[in-house]
Amino acid sequence: MASIMRLIIGIPIAAVITFGLFMLMQRLILTDQVEMESAGEELRIDIRPQVEEIRARQRDLRPDEVQRVQPPPPPPQIERQRAEQPSESLTTIAGSIPAFEAPQLRSDSVSFSISDRDAQPLVRIEPQYPPRAQERGVEGTCNVRFDVTPDGTPTNIRILQCSSTLFESASRRAVERWRYQPRIVDGRPVARVGVETQFLFQLDQN
Repeated sequence: MASIMRLIIGIPIAAVITFGLFMLMQRLILTDQVEMESAGEELRIDIRPQVEEIRARQRDLRPDEVQRVQPPPPPPQIERQRAEQPSESLTTIAGSIPAFEAPQLRSDSVSFSISDRDAQPLVRIEPQYPPRAQERGVEGTCNVRFDVTPDGTPTNIRILQCSSTLFESASRRAVERWRYQPRIVDGRPVARVGVETQFLFQLDQN
């Protein structure tokens, strides 16, 4: 019952409020429109502005008037004394040149032949001590005979006598590495036969 009474009372009140709102909205709509402010001065933009020509001040680059300078006087001329030429001849001053007879050079009087000589050693390499003989403490000598070719190379190496066969190979290898000046006969190199040498194998006592 109470709810029906609230409904009966609320309807007229709601109708009054709705009507008031409707009148307020109508009044706002019919209000005179506000005039817009007058537009300001027209703004112009120029994308190609003209640059004002600026005249640069030119400096006066002309040099000041140069003061003329009097050039210095030329240096004094020194008189050079001229040497007097001798009035006497050279033979009178230095004496007469003695006459002499020039030597006569003939091809048959000069000989350029090379004198004969025997083969001479250029390179001599000592043999290496055999390791086996060194370990055993063996010492001794070895005599070798060989020939020398016209170009100075030892050949036909032969062992004549060795105190131990341990020294033969070392002696032969040493002679193979020797080089000689060949024997000269009548100005020409020839072979030298029967060259003998002896090697001494001795241990250091240190």
